[in-house]
Amino acid sequence: MSARAAARRDALRATAAERGLDAVLVTNLLNVRYLTGFTGSNGALLVRTDPSPAHPADLFGTDGRYTTQAAAQVPDVEVLVDRGTVPALARAAVRAGTGRLGFESHELTVDGLEQLRRVLADAAAGGTVPELESIRRAVEAQRAIKDDGEIEALRRACAVADQALAELAAEGALRAGRTELEVGRELDARMLALGAEAPSFETIVAAGANSAIPHHRPDATVLRDGDFLKLDFGATVDGYHSDMTRTVVLKHAADWQREIYALVAESQAAGRAALAVGAEVVAVDAASRDVIAQAGHGEHFTHGLGHGVGLEIHEAPGIGPLGAGTLAAGMAVTVEPGVYLPGHGGVRIEDTLIVTDDAPELLTLTSKELLVL
Repeated sequence: MSARAAARRDALRATAAERGLDAVLVTNLLNVRYLTGFTGSNGALLVRTDPSPAHPADLFGTDGRYTTQAAAQVPDVEVLVDRGTVPALARAAVRAGTGRLGFESHELTVDGLEQLRRVLADAAAGGTVPELESIRRAVEAQRAIKDDGEIEALRRACAVADQALAELAAEGALRAGRTELEVGRELDARMLALGAEAPSFETIVAAGANSAIPHHRPDATVLRDGDFLKLDFGATVDGYHSDMTRTVVLKHAADWQREIYALVAESQAAGRAALAVGAEVVAVDAASRDVIAQAGHGEHFTHGLGHGVGLEIHEAPGIGPLGAGTLAAGMAVTVEPGVYLPGHGGVRIEDTLIVTDDAPELLTLTSKELLVL
């Protein structure tokens, strides 16, 4: 991890230099993890653009609880142990002669920003106070392109989810008479037993009319024969999240269920096919959405087509009608169209894929044929 983390810090260093910054203060914990490998609950990072013998290129800050962990996980960065982690790094930036300091404006609260300004002013003691400038989501932009190690973690996370669902289906756990909560808890437990650190998010189990609610929270609703059963779930492995949705029917499928399912499957296939290097995210969304709209169900597809996935379950890029930007090789994204008929039932089919220079790599391998269990 050290070499990969160092390369990531160098990339951030180059971005900072392009923006005329002397240093960057990283306070988002997931960004700190991405740049260092540190997995504790308190950490921040100071990345200097032009290091000198007197001041290291990078300085990692944490508190005394994590001294041992920091030594093991961040062996190639000087560690500053101080309970006031961010103020300590800010003072270090002043001592290093920082003129322009980048910070994560989306991470700091108004009070936090005011405290940072006070600390910088106090540390300057009448001298030059560093000028603060937002780096916006510079680290998140780096994170959007996954390296080989990240993609392998995503593959393993997806494999855990695939296997968990396969085992539950084979054992008859998805059947009438059980509740949504029971199925969801068993699915979570199975992913943990198969090696997941945690579920990627609160597992969605939605039966019958509840399947028409895109993000229904499982409750005591009892599964019945003839129900759509929508399962949206994922596993976390090495900090990386998988995301998959499959919709099945219990016992027997009505004609309207087969029709809606076939429509969503066609839409999802169109969205997957549109994933290509250089493709506009709005065009990818449109490729899938148009299939549903042309069938007269445009108003029943109520969310974006997909999103990036990695250290967070939702990260850049966003793929939807209001999205911006283009796809690049190495992006991990979901494709998840749905048709939701309020009070009746709904279908969503979702995969996690990697954008490549060729066809996208499919990571969620569970069949997308309509399963009647």
